[in-house]
Amino acid sequence: MRLAFVKKRFSLHGGAEQYLRTLLGELKKEGHELHVFANQWTDEAGPAYHKVSILPLSSFLSVLSFSKNSSKLLKKERFDCIISFERTEYQDIYRAGDGCHRAWLGIREEIEPYLKKLSFRINPLHRYTLSLEKKIFDTTPLIVVNSVMVKEQIRRYYGTPESKIAVAYNGVDLNKYSPGNRSAWRAGTRHNLGIRKRDKVILFVGSGFMRKGLETLIQSLPEAIKALQGERLVTLVIGKGDSSDYLQMARRLGVEDHILFLGPQSGIERFYSSADAFVLPTLYDPFSNACLEAMASGLPVITTGNNGAAEIIEEGKEGFVMASINDASELAGKIIPALSDAEVMGMRARAKAEQFSIYKAASVFIDIIGRVCG
Repeated sequence: MRLAFVKKRFSLHGGAEQYLRTLLGELKKEGHELHVFANQWTDEAGPAYHKVSILPLSSFLSVLSFSKNSSKLLKKERFDCIISFERTEYQDIYRAGDGCHRAWLGIREEIEPYLKKLSFRINPLHRYTLSLEKKIFDTTPLIVVNSVMVKEQIRRYYGTPESKIAVAYNGVDLNKYSPGNRSAWRAGTRHNLGIRKRDKVILFVGSGFMRKGLETLIQSLPEAIKALQGERLVTLVIGKGDSSDYLQMARRLGVEDHILFLGPQSGIERFYSSADAFVLPTLYDPFSNACLEAMASGLPVITTGNNGAAEIIEEGKEGFVMASINDASELAGKIIPALSDAEVMGMRARAKAEQFSIYKAASVFIDIIGRVCG
């Protein structure tokens, strides 16, 4: 088949990019003709690349221009199937990797001050994204989501028939993310960070600190540190974002010496190997790739019910799921048993992650393409 994929940007790092690269690789093995429509594409040895111009003057214009311009280019050619990984107007299959924007705004309206909530209604980016989202869910033949949570949000907010939505969970590279990495990297990574062998380490990975719930994690540290009764707790924060406000918060709470802001990092598997537990108290995540990577690395995972990845975590076995998205005391109460039983829970987490190989995820998606466009 002649297949077109739409992705605004493609870089060498990131869970979504790794998933797409694996999918394209498997499709290439099957002999399909592959085309990618993107504004930035770094995988030069891959499919035929079609440059989509954008107006980068603002987020609103960037989203609008990419949707319009990609549609124009796609309509000039004939493809057996068009698969979009972005909110765009013209496709046969839309993978809703970013979830349901209307659901995300609903969550923010519960926690933001009045003026901020008011801005959601007049911000052109939000207004356009909501109108585009409605058009996608109304007109695209099939929507692929990466969690049941997102499926139910789309049905609730847009009335999309269940028959038009397919659930295909994310996948993880089980060789790259493995408990076996500990023998290679754990001691050296800890040493370089000034972490002692006996210290307890929790890891946070996520860009966009507000949405990922970093504030709740920092607020939980005083109670967690006290409960450890003398054992040193170190929190590693990895991801892109302004850390200044969070550093000030850590100072006010007296936990500045227990938290290291490391910024964006390549070779993230080194840091999974150095940790004892993974914590992501996210406000909204369709399905966090980082949670699946942590589980594959043999770490118990603590997250919230607003994360699609929570669907594969059984309470107290592979980790814990918070009942509230911003209850620091509840989070502290889950960090302690996760650290105490890290080895056993980590083994269970790895076993669960083995059901979600990235190659299995790609195979599921290929089957979906065949059903819709074959």
